[in-house]
Amino acid sequence: MAEGAAQNGTEIAAAAGALRAGRLVILPTETVYGLAADAANARAVAAVYVAKGRPSFNPLIAHVADLAAAQRVARFDDRALALAEQFWPGPLTLVLPVADGTAVSDLARAGLDTVAVRVPAHPTARGLLAAFGGPVVAPSANRSGRPSPTTFQDAVEETGAAAGAALDGGACAVGLESTVVALLDQPRLLRPGAVTRAELEAVVGPLSEAEADAKRSPGRLARHYAPKSPVRLEAVSPRPGEAWLSFGPGGRGRWNLSPTGDLAEAAANLFAYLRAADRTEPAAIAVAPIPEEGLGEAINDRLRRAAGFVG
Repeated sequence: MAEGAAQNGTEIAAAAGALRAGRLVILPTETVYGLAADAANARAVAAVYVAKGRPSFNPLIAHVADLAAAQRVARFDDRALALAEQFWPGPLTLVLPVADGTAVSDLARAGLDTVAVRVPAHPTARGLLAAFGGPVVAPSANRSGRPSPTTFQDAVEETGAAAGAALDGGACAVGLESTVVALLDQPRLLRPGAVTRAELEAVVGPLSEAEADAKRSPGRLARHYAPKSPVRLEAVSPRPGEAWLSFGPGGRGRWNLSPTGDLAEAAANLFAYLRAADRTEPAAIAVAPIPEEGLGEAINDRLRRAAGFVG
């Protein structure tokens, strides 16, 4: 469809309906084309990981229509407000403490207590966000490990088969993923982009080195939520005092990641069930074996990190 067609509202309304139905949408932004999903719908977010073949549950950026919408998702201090007022809408992502944990799912946040948020400048993206009325995750619409698409044709070729709708916004003006800044203690530049270090420092002062918070950034190795309780993997059954995360038909207990053995369902339930099990203060959390294939690779990566086997 042409960019003008997308702007007339008909395609945007259809795309918003696809998001509400839990489907994915090819979305143009000024940075790169994204593969968008309802940020609050963990099952839809899991479908993004499947479509991209993403190797681990990195935190995803929540795209919102404006600053007011961003403040419903994240907690802003004076520094964050100053950056938002200077650079939004535009290619700047802020990593901030989460304000509403239901607006952006645990899976989209990789189980962290922070959220990455930005207001895109592309008119089609802003139109869809306004029509949808909630945060949308939209990592680049390429298969994992391939270059990010900056044209509609490339985006459709990469992941269009997984999308329920696709919006053509023309070639991306920036063509590079957004700058990412964490504002959790000292301001930190986590990922460089079109908004430069000098421009940022003119607003918030010197930026610290990224390492302390780098794992909170989209596009970087994720540090995932680690429960207080020990985690025991590849468990055949729970031992006395253990919480039990089962998987597949016949799985016993309160928390079956997927009674049907559906890996997308297991991914969508993973963080919530780990948190719920941890709240019971068990001797340990025992987790049934998860197949390593497909999305299971990312689930097992997350579980190994939770168990302390991966740094």
